[in-house]
Amino acid sequence: MTDRVVRKIVIAGGGTAGWMTAAALSKFTGRAGIELCLVESEAIGTVGVGEATIPPISGFNAQLGIDENEFVRATQATYKLGIEFVDWGGLNERYFHPFGTYGFELEGINFHQFWTKARLNGEHHSLDEYSLNALCAYQGKFIRPEPDHGAVVGRLAYAFHFDAGLYAAFLRQIAEINGVKRIEGKIEKVVRGSESGFVDALMLESDRRIEGDLFIDCTGFRSLLTKGEAGGQFVDWAHWLPANRAVAVPCERIGDPQPFTRSTARSAGWQWRIPLQHRTGNGHVYCDEFMSADEAETILLDNLDGKPLAGANHLRFRTGHREHFWVGNCVSIGLSAGFLEPLESTSIHLIQSGIAKLISLFPRKVNSPREQNEYNRLMRDDFEHIRDFLILHYKATKRAGDPFWDCVREMEVPDSLTQKMALLRESGRFFKYDAELFDLTSWLAVAEGQGWGPEGYNPMADALSDKNLGQSLGNMRGVLAKTAAALPTHQAFIKRYCKAPPVAFESTR
Repeated sequence: MTDRVVRKIVIAGGGTAGWMTAAALSKFTGRAGIELCLVESEAIGTVGVGEATIPPISGFNAQLGIDENEFVRATQATYKLGIEFVDWGGLNERYFHPFGTYGFELEGINFHQFWTKARLNGEHHSLDEYSLNALCAYQGKFIRPEPDHGAVVGRLAYAFHFDAGLYAAFLRQIAEINGVKRIEGKIEKVVRGSESGFVDALMLESDRRIEGDLFIDCTGFRSLLTKGEAGGQFVDWAHWLPANRAVAVPCERIGDPQPFTRSTARSAGWQWRIPLQHRTGNGHVYCDEFMSADEAETILLDNLDGKPLAGANHLRFRTGHREHFWVGNCVSIGLSAGFLEPLESTSIHLIQSGIAKLISLFPRKVNSPREQNEYNRLMRDDFEHIRDFLILHYKATKRAGDPFWDCVREMEVPDSLTQKMALLRESGRFFKYDAELFDLTSWLAVAEGQGWGPEGYNPMADALSDKNLGQSLGNMRGVLAKTAAALPTHQAFIKRYCKAPPVAFESTR
């Protein structure tokens, strides 16, 4: 009966998505009298290469009451201040996409308008000199901002690099303490009501039947509960984001871990480098129309910092999302909902976003069309906003000669992106749509870093004289540089507060 009250939630699949969902929901379900169980099989592996995050993850952990030092130790984590992009705008060029903000407002006008004015007048100070995050990243500095650190240090925004498998295990402990029941077994069949089409139960290979009222599909790319169902069709964005393969390999850590992710453009895609306490995560995302799997693996292995610790893991994916994320009484979260390449570390954030929206729109009854429709609208917006920002990285490039880069540089892009790029290019104007994830700092960093920065500025910036402007910008650079220089190193901070125990690896190569 689709009008019954939700009394039991069944999460299909574990991994990062499943245990993030279980841990978050378990804060409320027990007190609300709702049973929560998770079905997974140890025989089924997880993708497990998403190890970099963005700042909202701190809020998710805080809501679960997680002690940050304990979390960092348990997941072999390091801190992340942003992403360095190498060879994206052009060969032998690099730029930094920082968390946080650039500079300080002047006269109530965004800093970048004054910076653009100064640049057009002949000043040559980079955006990095106005970002505490960028300065600290390149100096290997870090401190966790506390209220007594002052306003300047308080501008330091951060996320984490962590081992996704260890994070799932960490959250599993929290979820089970909160009453989540884990059921071991492979899902053999999804049982649906003959008239409603709603999920009634999951049949396991052991012939065990797991009934529920609300089902959450965290089965990854397999999408066992939603794939092929009405409303579960895939919205494919390969024409805008053509990369469709990846190969991943962990390697030995060489030297102290840097507090940033690195993305290096290759001839048909890009390579990631993510430093953890116990190893370095590496991967090569590419398009198989322009490169073979063997060539992609060779490029990756030839560009590792240290000795490989495991064999190469090859992955296939499609960029896009399910037409509907919530269908009937089943909600897709994680890779079962969709996939956007990890260029800006948004995979775990999209899991977090899906969970938050489900909690906000949690249904009282099994059939909840209003909540379902609103959830689908909000998640579709999330995916589309991130999609446009990712496309910007490919469209705004000066690289020429490689067929892949020639293709993406000349491609037609969504109208929503065209409008944003035009406003930013002409006069540095930027406006967030709805609850868009990436803000002015992010768009400016990528556009300017890849040669698509503003060619003009808001005339309101002329209210400040050139002399006063020069003094103000100089003061900003001085304050930020002095602050960064006084901070402890990233490694020293980890060693003092959250160093993880050593881990021994056995190479499978």
